[in-house]
Amino acid sequence: MVQPKLSPVEMTLVRLLQKNARMTNKDLAKAAGIAESTCLEKVRSLQQRGVIRGWHAEVDLAAIGRPIRVLISVRLQPKTTEAVNRFQQEVLAADETLSVATVAGNDDFIVEVAVADVDHLRSFLFEHITNQPHVTDTHTLLVYDYRRKSVIEPVADDDGV
Repeated sequence: MVQPKLSPVEMTLVRLLQKNARMTNKDLAKAAGIAESTCLEKVRSLQQRGVIRGWHAEVDLAAIGRPIRVLISVRLQPKTTEAVNRFQQEVLAADETLSVATVAGNDDFIVEVAVADVDHLRSFLFEHITNQPHVTDTHTLLVYDYRRKSVIEPVADDDGV
């Protein structure tokens, strides 16, 4: 996959929008030191090129009745395209699922879920994970604390840009 090359101004815009995606174009342009029209054009370009993939609200899971965050490692056998696709579709269709990552190593997937309580977790595991015919093993990890960086720095190219 060819990574889009970002100009220094685009890198600044990406940083600023990660910190506060609700900034007005006027404030964003001022913070980046560019004209408002240039700012709008560059943000649209970043969206069209897939650098900015969306605008999302960060939700407090406990406030919506899902205070327990869990990571579930899953192994499939056999690892056919059909089995992998079916597993991903089934798990992503569940309301509890936050993310599904396909990984290398002993496990094939890490599924991140948010549930109300231990009984809810047990039901989720039985209904969406262990009932699938190709699932051979799972490990469940309870997340005590979750922190996420709000800004991911773009990687500079060989020119330092």
